Order: sequence, then structure tokens, then C-alpha cells
Amino acid sequence: MSANTLQALIFDVDGTLADTESAHLAAFNHAFAELGLGWAWDEALYTELLNISGGKERILHYWKTAQPALRELEAMALQDTVNRLHEIKTAAYESAVNSGAVGLRPGVLRLINEALAQGLQLAIATTTSPVNIAALLRRAMGSDWRLNFSAIGDASSAPLKKPHPQVYLQMLAALQLSSAQCLAFEDSSNGLRAAAAAGLATVITPTRYTAQHDFSSAMQVLPDLSQLDLAQLRLWFEASPRTAGVAATSARAEH
Repeated sequence: MSANTLQALIFDVDGTLADTESAHLAAFNHAFAELGLGWAWDEALYTELLNISGGKERILHYWKTAQPALRELEAMALQDTVNRLHEIKTAAYESAVNSGAVGLRPGVLRLINEALAQGLQLAIATTTSPVNIAALLRRAMGSDWRLNFSAIGDASSAPLKKPHPQVYLQMLAALQLSSAQCLAFEDSSNGLRAAAAAGLATVITPTRYTAQHDFSSAMQVLPDLSQLDLAQLRLWFEASPRTAGVAATSARAEH
């Protein structure tokens, strides 16, 4: 098999596998109310905050912006509160997913099944937590959902968040494939930058939260995956100039 033949699909989760952000936003606001902070993020603010990858990082960034006079001596107490907020938020999000408030985006499950039927490997590369991934995919794919994925990288295994390529480099190593044999699926500019830094060609399916991002370096930008099949994906992949300089790009990302 050629070194440049498509052998694996690597999926982001939030916004890509499922349009989860409205449920995440509601869960954040639930956590803020639960601890009596008096915060309420609206959609416009949350859209801006999505430029910060990672839920805990997003809370901390907002808190320091809202209260720039926070003293370093308060750092430990601050982090404890951030951790507690994130625990409450995660539980609220999982409850929403379990109640059916979030489902996979159009075409995602069909493409996953087609890829598995044709012998491609699947992986997940996300900045979200393992419990969020499990809640979403358990409901969408069944209790044995994990068996469909050869490798999973998440917030617990890749502490350097996107746009850093750490999670993608970890997945390439776990799959034992080069970036010229894999294709990434993302919905945001941070995700695209992370995938590109790992040398990966990328298909973008924006949401209303990311529609204004710069996707000029993507292989394709689609409204969703409903009209996409593996045959078309292979044609785009084989025609992509991604292989030029792939090794150099990967080397720079690892340096």
C-alpha cells in the first residue's frame, strides 16, 4: 500500500462529530449559577471564548479578564474553584447528552460506518474530557462505541491544547501512520491550525460558532458530511498537495 494512501480518519469532537456548543454553553451557565457567581455567558461572548481551547482554560481566562486584579497568592483557591465549576459543568453536559439534547451531525455516522467497512482506522483528537466523549458516543453508537476507534486523544492525555499539535502527533504515533496517510476533521481555526501543524490535510465543517474563522488552508470546507462519501473523500485526498513538505512540517511541530 502506498505511503500516501488514505488509511485513517481522525475526528475532533465538539462541533465536528456533534454540534455540542449550545449544550456546553448551557452547562457552563448552570455551573456558574450553582456556585452563585453571578456570571451568565451569552452566545456572542461564548463564541469569542471558544478561541480558548479547553473548558477549564476558558473559565480561567474569563475570570482573569473579568477580575484582572486577582492576586497570585489566590492562585490555588482560584484553580480549586475552576476545577469545581468544571466538574459541575461536565455533569450538567453529560445529563443533557443522556437526555437526547445532543446528537451526531449529519453524515457523521454514515461516513464512520463506511470507513470501518472499508478497513480504515478511526481516531479521535480532541481537547474535551474523556467523560464528554463517552457520553456523546455511547448514546450515538452504543455501549461498545470504543471498539470503533483505534486511538483516542483527549484533554487527559494531551495537556497542550489546540492550536498546539500535540494531540494529533500523539494520534499519528498511536496509529503508527504518517500524516500523509491520515485525514483530519475539524470545525474551528484552532483545530485546523493544530492539524496543519501536524502535517494533516483537513476537512472543515463549521458551526454557527466558528463560521467566521479562517479556513483558507483546509483541504475542503463543507456545511456538513451529509453529501460526502469515502470515494469523493479519497479523490480530494489524493489530489491534495499535503504531501509536499509533510515531513518538514511534522519535524517542526515536534521540535
